[in-house]
Amino acid sequence: MQVEAELAEISPKKDMLLAIGVFDGVHLGHKYLLSRLKAQAGQQNLLSGVITFRQHPRAVLGLRDDLPYLTSLEEKVSLIKSEGIDQVITLSFNRELAQLSPRQFVGLLIKQLRMCGLILGADFVLGRNREGNVDTLRSLGQEMGFSVEAVSPVKINGDVVSSTAIRDALAKGNMKNVVSLIGRPFSLQGRVAKGAGRGAGLGFPTANIAVDPQHILPADGVYATRAHIDGKNYPSVTNIGKNPTFGAKSRTVETYLLNFKGDIYGQELKIDIIDRLRGEKKFASVEELKKQMTADVKQGREILESLSAGKCE
Repeated sequence: MQVEAELAEISPKKDMLLAIGVFDGVHLGHKYLLSRLKAQAGQQNLLSGVITFRQHPRAVLGLRDDLPYLTSLEEKVSLIKSEGIDQVITLSFNRELAQLSPRQFVGLLIKQLRMCGLILGADFVLGRNREGNVDTLRSLGQEMGFSVEAVSPVKINGDVVSSTAIRDALAKGNMKNVVSLIGRPFSLQGRVAKGAGRGAGLGFPTANIAVDPQHILPADGVYATRAHIDGKNYPSVTNIGKNPTFGAKSRTVETYLLNFKGDIYGQELKIDIIDRLRGEKKFASVEELKKQMTADVKQGREILESLSAGKCE
């Protein structure tokens, strides 16, 4: 089996305490679970490990075919590791893996990863037909010799922190709510590609970011952002949408870097989306659009400067 072959490549040097999940977004609920995993592993002199998946299980199983991800696999692994986790294991989620019974799957974890315990969300399920809920896993643990701890969900203002809640906030362009759920600004990343060149003609040369089409975008509009390139960061203003004034048909992510001059075509650019300035709209003339863009840049600069005020550099 592919999953067994992938697990066999790990060969941990010590017994492991594991968490398993999609971890899309690596939000505050995930971070709390990861903090419990790290703490418990440290107390028990175990390695802390996270198993996550290269594909979203719901997409593979045909439950959702329109589920863009909140974080790329590379970003997700990096964020999980930044929580102090010893090892992040990425598995290919396919039909073969989905058909394993809970007993078969945890048997592989015991055999290949020296798994001696699981820390899971209270609503976690795994295995064929979603049979492996927390109660089932606890029964298997008593029989097969591993522990199971269920972690309660994190709530903010009475609402459960979840990937679904983050998607809802992004759909509304409510970036402050997004930040409150994930504990950091929402980011987009990609190589700078050739665009239509309209920004330069308007006096606002923009970098057209080729974001992976499977990555979720916030609602169309103009945003105050921070751009990161070559180890430096710049205040920026980003338009996400179809440029209705010019009749464009596809969504683009175009960023105007303040206080920056240079050619960055082909380079990797990351933006942190701080706040939404306005929705996207069609303007009656190019002059009207230029006037609004000037106002957008002014407002974006003020927002970013206000957030930076008082911070030590």
